[in-house]
Amino acid sequence: MKRSGRQKKKSTGIYIGAGIVVLLAAAGGGFFYYQHVQEQQAVKAGEQTIEGFIDSLNQENYEEAVKSLQVEKDSDLTEQDILEKYQNIYGAAEIRGIKLSDLSVTKKENDTYEFTYEAKMNTTLGELKDLAYEGTLSKEGDQTKINWQPNLIFPQMEGQDKVSLSTDVASRGEILDRNKQPLAITGKLKQLGVVPAKLGEGEEKSANIKAIAEAFDLTEASIEQAISQGWVQPDYFVPLKIIDGETPELPNGATIQEVDGRYYPLGEAAAQLIGYVGDITAEDIEKNPELSSTGKIGRSGLEMAYDKELRGTNGGKLSVTDEEGKEKAVLLQHEVKNGQDIQLTIDANAQKTAFDSLDGKPGSTVATAPKTGDLLALVSSPSYDPNKMTNGISQDDYKVYEEDPNRPFISRFATGYAPGSTFKMITAAIGLDNGTLNPDEVLTINGLKWQKDSSWGSYQVTRVSDVPQVNLKNALVYSDNIYMAQETLKMGEEAFRKGLNQFIFGEDLDLPIQMNPAQISNEDSFNSEILLADTGYGQGQLLINPIQQAAMYSVFANNGSLVYPRLVMDQETKDKKNVISESSVQTILPDLVDVVQDPNGTAHSLAALGIPLAAKTGTAEIKEKQDEKGQENSFLYAINPETNGYLVISMLENREEGDSATNRAPALLQYLNQTYQ
Repeated sequence: MKRSGRQKKKSTGIYIGAGIVVLLAAAGGGFFYYQHVQEQQAVKAGEQTIEGFIDSLNQENYEEAVKSLQVEKDSDLTEQDILEKYQNIYGAAEIRGIKLSDLSVTKKENDTYEFTYEAKMNTTLGELKDLAYEGTLSKEGDQTKINWQPNLIFPQMEGQDKVSLSTDVASRGEILDRNKQPLAITGKLKQLGVVPAKLGEGEEKSANIKAIAEAFDLTEASIEQAISQGWVQPDYFVPLKIIDGETPELPNGATIQEVDGRYYPLGEAAAQLIGYVGDITAEDIEKNPELSSTGKIGRSGLEMAYDKELRGTNGGKLSVTDEEGKEKAVLLQHEVKNGQDIQLTIDANAQKTAFDSLDGKPGSTVATAPKTGDLLALVSSPSYDPNKMTNGISQDDYKVYEEDPNRPFISRFATGYAPGSTFKMITAAIGLDNGTLNPDEVLTINGLKWQKDSSWGSYQVTRVSDVPQVNLKNALVYSDNIYMAQETLKMGEEAFRKGLNQFIFGEDLDLPIQMNPAQISNEDSFNSEILLADTGYGQGQLLINPIQQAAMYSVFANNGSLVYPRLVMDQETKDKKNVISESSVQTILPDLVDVVQDPNGTAHSLAALGIPLAAKTGTAEIKEKQDEKGQENSFLYAINPETNGYLVISMLENREEGDSATNRAPALLQYLNQTYQ
């Protein structure tokens, strides 16, 4: 029995001992879990410190970035010294858009934490990549900080190393007209700025900032923001805006420097075509990492379309040197590559003349040399000042443009319109070629309104002149909608579309200008006799921009061949042969001469110019209901039928009573007749 009791006690002792082991193991597991959590928190805090450090550098807030650093007490450098290093090095090299990758924070012995990360960044010389950073972190109270080392600036730096930067800024190429007259150049501009130290302090500073803002249409907030940038020092020149004209009296603290800047000699007259440039932004760099962190980029028009060719590539070298200036490592090096010049087919004089003729009214004029396709003028009105857009436009001025109901920013020469009665030339040529239209056949038409039959309901085709006997010549001279509607119905949709498809409907033109292809109708079929008839005299659902009209109508200057438009001088001339027959051209052209010479012709006012002209006018009316007065767009097509040296398409949008595209054409026609034979 005793042995049995002892055995029981022994068994109980083992059980109790096992319980102690279990408790100790559980306590040890909790300790290790706690350690793991602490380590994870420390790693997370380290990652956040490094990410915050990089964010501050990207924002050029170098003071905030330096707050993330721990400087050893026995270091030769102070926090102020390090701040100045970042201001001078990152500021001068224009470091922007630093991107972090492969960030790793790990615990080492003695409760220290090490980090590594890869980085790439944009500089004034372009993208600098494959930078491998490493370092250590330490705790200062509740904060995790990065232990300062020179390799935090660039990994190749150590000790008393310095950074050397030499730059050779690429010149932006010029945009020139056909005679090498400048349309976009880099010239000397007046740069208004302030020197912070000269603004004074306290109330004096506030008063001077207010005076500068009022004198130069700026806001006090924008000036304050400019002088608070990370790179600014008290005696630095801080640019504010480009100013034009005579230099006014300058308030205290303001000064003017002469700088190189983009300038557009034609100003508003070519704004939508040439466009303008603006400062390179972080968003631009995001899309194209090869961009330098400073400089200009094309924002619209040809400045944007040919930005890569015009901009070129900055040259120079960014390197690490020792304390004595001896080069240790080259970080980035490029040979400068200046931008290319772009020579256009545009004639600056024709461009300015055409723009002035529109006198700010909504409209467009396109002039070409139809035998080569050269675009001589591409005008859109009203317009905006590209010099303001490039060199600093006030919020008030921009708001005026933005809220203008006539939309000065749109390019009307690339906007589709119903071409109106100018299109009757195309319909007539198609009818002549397929044999459905006999130019000598006389149609009897009574009154100013007509419909095929009662199936058209209340819809009727209308015309301006009540001419009872109408042949092709009379139809073009008087611009008779009813005649052309009847002839279109006679040929039918299939034959009509077959002829139209010989032109450029649905094609993308090889031009650096955004536009939709010309369209015949919204659907592949009219599915309506009314729509077929309306299309025959240039309305319906036709959408053709003035450039496309000029290309289509070039058949009348080239014996039936269509010559595609070109905008750059070294671009090859392209054509499409036999779009209409030569015999149809020779039938229609004399009638277009009569449109000018006949006293009843719709372009007879141009006869007073005393120059050879063949022309066709047109009015496209936009309205909700047939019998109401709608918006009228006025068109003019004109060429010299003897030389075919030039072709003009002009459009006046929503014309006023007594005004027309024809009335505004004389100055341009006279210039072109003198210059292009």
